[in-house]
Amino acid sequence: MDLSLYLPRLLDGLGVSLQLTALSVVFGYALGLVFALGVSSIHRGLRWPALVVVEVGRGIPALVVLYIVYYGLPAVGVLFTNFWAAAAGLTFTVAAYSSEMIRAGIQSVPRGQGEAAAALGLSRLPTFARVILPQGLRSSIPALMGLAIQSFQGTSLAYSISVNELMSQAYQVSSLTFAYLTVYVVTGVIYAVIAVPATWASVWVEHRLARGHA
Repeated sequence: MDLSLYLPRLLDGLGVSLQLTALSVVFGYALGLVFALGVSSIHRGLRWPALVVVEVGRGIPALVVLYIVYYGLPAVGVLFTNFWAAAAGLTFTVAAYSSEMIRAGIQSVPRGQGEAAAALGLSRLPTFARVILPQGLRSSIPALMGLAIQSFQGTSLAYSISVNELMSQAYQVSSLTFAYLTVYVVTGVIYAVIAVPATWASVWVEHRLARGHA
């Protein structure tokens, strides 16, 4: 098998996987912040709905979420293309997990930070927005980077709803060439080329932040 003939297809699939990762991470983290603030709210009308959504999002496998979005929502008139169904489903899952990471980061900020801000005359909302939240997000960075790597690997689930991401292209190429071992090993290497350096970067950032905190 001349792999050079089929490598462009695998790289095209990689491009789709990276697009799904970028969309799910950017919008998932933004939505996760909203959920984290809702769960942390003192108002039950905000806290309980946000908590239910987060726990459901964490409790349902991502594959089931994709099936609900792509196959289930059309029953109530909500239609997505397979790509956007994958993006929406993965975004929801990322939002649910990232919300707990962000909330843990916020809760890790020492109480004295808020007391010091209050002593300087800042009211509750500016204290949270300018003092607590930035420090909490900073503490969450390593965990969020790790989640981004998992999200990239999780884009392989989009194969189940016919998105031409990396895993889908690997299946199509292996079906044409019957070189299953070669194609899937190369596919694994492509995933590793992206994920392993990203993991090292996450560890490096975590160590840098730990030294800065110390």
